[in-house]
Amino acid sequence: MQFSRSIVLISYCICNLAFAAEQSTTQPFQNECVVFPPSPIIMDLDEKLNQKNIIVQSKKALIEKNNIARFFGGVKVASEDKKIESEEVAIDRDIGELETIGSTRYQDSRMSIDSEKLFANIESQQIIMADTNYRMNTTPGRGTAEKLEVNDKGIVLTESTFTTCLDEVPDWEISASEINLSSKDNTGETWNTVFRVKGVPVFYLPYFNFPLTKERKTGFLYPQISTSNSSGFEYGQPFYWNISENLDATITPYHMSERGTQLKTEFRYLASEQFGVINMEYLEEDDKLVNNQDSRHLFRYQHMGTFSENYRAYVDFSDISDDNYLVDIGSEQFSDSDAYLWRIGKLSYFSDNWHSTIIIQDFNVLGDNQKSYKTLPQIEFDLSQPLGYFNSAFNFYGEYSHFDISDDLLPTADRFHIETGINLPYSTPGWFVNSDFNLLHTIYQQDNIENINNNSSFELEESVTRTMPKVRIHTGLNFDRDTTMFFEDMVQTFEPQIQYLYISNKNQNDIYVYDSAALQDDFDGLFRDRRFSSVDRIAEANQVSLGASTRLLNDDNNELFHLSVGRIYYLNNSNISLDNDKTQKDSSSLAADLFIKFANRWQLKGDIQYDTGLQQTDKSQLSLDYRADGRNLFQLSHRYINDISGSAIEQISALSSFPINKNWQFVGFATQDLVEKRSLEAYAGLQYESCCWAIRVAYHRSINTNLNEQEFMNENRDAFDNAVMIQFILKGLGENQKPLGINDMLESGIFGDKRPYFLNN
Repeated sequence: MQFSRSIVLISYCICNLAFAAEQSTTQPFQNECVVFPPSPIIMDLDEKLNQKNIIVQSKKALIEKNNIARFFGGVKVASEDKKIESEEVAIDRDIGELETIGSTRYQDSRMSIDSEKLFANIESQQIIMADTNYRMNTTPGRGTAEKLEVNDKGIVLTESTFTTCLDEVPDWEISASEINLSSKDNTGETWNTVFRVKGVPVFYLPYFNFPLTKERKTGFLYPQISTSNSSGFEYGQPFYWNISENLDATITPYHMSERGTQLKTEFRYLASEQFGVINMEYLEEDDKLVNNQDSRHLFRYQHMGTFSENYRAYVDFSDISDDNYLVDIGSEQFSDSDAYLWRIGKLSYFSDNWHSTIIIQDFNVLGDNQKSYKTLPQIEFDLSQPLGYFNSAFNFYGEYSHFDISDDLLPTADRFHIETGINLPYSTPGWFVNSDFNLLHTIYQQDNIENINNNSSFELEESVTRTMPKVRIHTGLNFDRDTTMFFEDMVQTFEPQIQYLYISNKNQNDIYVYDSAALQDDFDGLFRDRRFSSVDRIAEANQVSLGASTRLLNDDNNELFHLSVGRIYYLNNSNISLDNDKTQKDSSSLAADLFIKFANRWQLKGDIQYDTGLQQTDKSQLSLDYRADGRNLFQLSHRYINDISGSAIEQISALSSFPINKNWQFVGFATQDLVEKRSLEAYAGLQYESCCWAIRVAYHRSINTNLNEQEFMNENRDAFDNAVMIQFILKGLGENQKPLGINDMLESGIFGDKRPYFLNN
């Protein structure tokens, strides 16, 4: 309550009550004293007076010596968002004091307080209450205090308690000799603090502070605790440093009993529309390694931003001390199974019809693998200009790339490629035709080609010029009909489509492979206009793609069933490949994908690529999913690849997430290798979460790998790494109030999605 503003208004109210008392000093009355704007004479008492009403409501009022006003019976005093309720209130105008007698409730925008007595000094804007129970209004939190003082600096609680739990006996509670809640910087401080769980003292802190809002504040965060075969017992203690409004850092000493103490740092900045993060991890010596003289480290820098309305910038650069860093130590920046680190810098310009991009790109391939090419730089230009008739557009794409590599035995190159032509799209609800007529022209300047020519089937030339026309005509029909299935009205569709693609024949053995990889041959890939991700190889094409899809839609237009089948028929003997393979085929593998939704919660998804000539499956995957809500999940999946790096892969995985009750949740998954007949990974997580605290315990078992056997050949590695993680959160002491959730547990496996990369490696 802003009493310096209220004293004059209360005085004016007392004058009105005095006049009423002169009329009848013995007759009780129920009065609501609404204060009207004071007269100019009263206004002189406070030149800064804001003309806002103060309302005093009571059943009876008495005036003593024309100075002290006493209100009795359900007294309510209100000003702006501040309210006082009591059975008796006395206001002394001369000394500027307000006092309540009996049970009292005080309320403002921050908190509600029940006490046995309230005293307020109007001049100092101080309120003192005794034997209080309080609760926060904007954030979770409640407690008690023998004495509670509200002043212009904040709130001071003496011999007090605090918790965010609602039960009569809270799950956790802190008690302190003094708690200061500052309204100036939105922080809390406690002295002589005892932390209790279910009323039992657990530990003591002489002092600590915490933020009262979600605003950033310098201080310690919750510790990170886990254990694993690889690193032993692990304990990390993050320290958050709020440097300035747009700068902050998190510094974490992280001790591993088997390896030593690591330092992790994260620095973040925000400037206008620019945002960046710098992560550094450093371990001076790894005690578990036989040869531990060298330090181990990881560095990552990420930046993204907008310059004016047209320019975009993106940077993601990382470096690592050794190939096995992620396998041995792990990092939140990458997955344990990542086989490479992406490095890219990109500056883009966008306008209405065209955009251009300058890219510097590299990959740090981990393990004993062939080195990867980097582009220093790659410049792209893309234009689409409407021609004004038949929805046609003139398209132009241009690219310049310089490829370099650290291996002196491999060639380097400069590549200039343009692709220009006309696009003629036309569509109606019942059918569509999309036609492209393009000319492709590429120029290569290749250096250091002698070693490749002497030791491979390539016949590289220093200067290569390649010009090829490309014609693509893609058309399809859309049929639908009303039907009834499973006693429900539905719409069934039939969507046949056909594509003709022509690209002229060109011998490309004189060009090395710098950044091209074969694309997936799934159903959607049947109707692409290319077989490779980039232009080092442009496959000759005189081919027809045939495919058809059928769907079932319910009254809400939700898809309940989907089946697509198709393949490519080659009208020539296309033999363009990345490795000069001369194998020729009349048609591609048969590609199909399937989707079935059972009721509202079950669904089956799958796709397959089947070689009818060899009568074998090239690739397939199938998953059965149950999803009742965000907490109830089940998935059973199977994946198969006939040939990847000369080996077959067949795996089966099971995932489940379900609530045990309102507060307990379980998440678990496992992956089995059917080829090697062994377990690849297993995870089990159990978490408890209430309104005021949460805890998670998780177990993770995965295969240990050695990505660089020469460097780490003397190290003794277990076949599996077993890890246990514990996470504990007290809600209401400055942490984010969002629930723990289960997404991070579901994504914690080694078979997560990986960023695709196309540079040859």
